[in-house]
Amino acid sequence: MPTLILLRHGRSTANTSGVLAGWTPGVALDERGTAQAAALPARLAGLPVSEVVASPLQRCQETVRPLLEARPGLRCHTDERIGECHYGDWSGRKLAELKDEPLMEVVQAHPSAAAFPGGESMRAMQTRAAEAVREWNARVERDHGADAVYLMCSHGDIIKALVADALGLHLDLFQRISVEPCSITAIRYTRLRPFLVRLGDTGDFASLAPREEPPSDDAPVGGGAGAP
Repeated sequence: MPTLILLRHGRSTANTSGVLAGWTPGVALDERGTAQAAALPARLAGLPVSEVVASPLQRCQETVRPLLEARPGLRCHTDERIGECHYGDWSGRKLAELKDEPLMEVVQAHPSAAAFPGGESMRAMQTRAAEAVREWNARVERDHGADAVYLMCSHGDIIKALVADALGLHLDLFQRISVEPCSITAIRYTRLRPFLVRLGDTGDFASLAPREEPPSDDAPVGGGAGAP
C-alpha cells in the first residue's frame, strides 16, 4: 500500500493573530507561511510524489501551489473530508477568549466527547478524514502501484487525528501529538498495519530550544503557529 505524506499548511494569518480559523474564508498564508511553501519543492525533491490531495481551504491550496508549479505534470485533487474541523460558533474567535470556555477543558482532556456548538464533533472529524485516507490509499495503489508516494495537505487537528488512527491511539490521546506549520508527517500503510515513519518534521530544531515563557500544558486547538 502507498506511503502518505501529510503536510500541514504553512503558517497563516490566523495562526499569527491567535484566531481559530476553522472554515472562515480568506485565511491566507502569512509572509513566513509563503516562504515555507516556497521551500517545499526542494524539501520534497527526492520523493516521487504521484498525486496531491488538498483541503479546499485557501491556506492549503496556497501551500501546495509552489510544488505543483515545480512539477507541471502533478495533479492536485481537492477533498473536503480533509478540510479543517468545523468549529462552528468558535470559528473566527480568539483562542485567548476560548480558553475560558467550559468546552475547552473537554477539548483538551476528553476530545472524543467534544462537539463544537454549531459545528461538528471531533469524532466525526477523525472519521471523515480516516475514510478519505483509506479511499485515497486504494485509489493511489490502483493507479500508481503499491510502492507509490502521495501527499495530502491538511490541518493540524486533522493530521493529529490521522496519526492517532494510524497508531491505534484513542482520540482522547491525540492532543499529545504536535505538528507545526508546514511540517511533514509520513505514514507507510501495509496490508496489516500502518507505520509512522516521520512526525511533524520541519527540518528546523529551533522550536526545541528553551523559551522565555514556559510551554503551555494545553494543546493548541487548530495546531498553533509553531516556533516564534
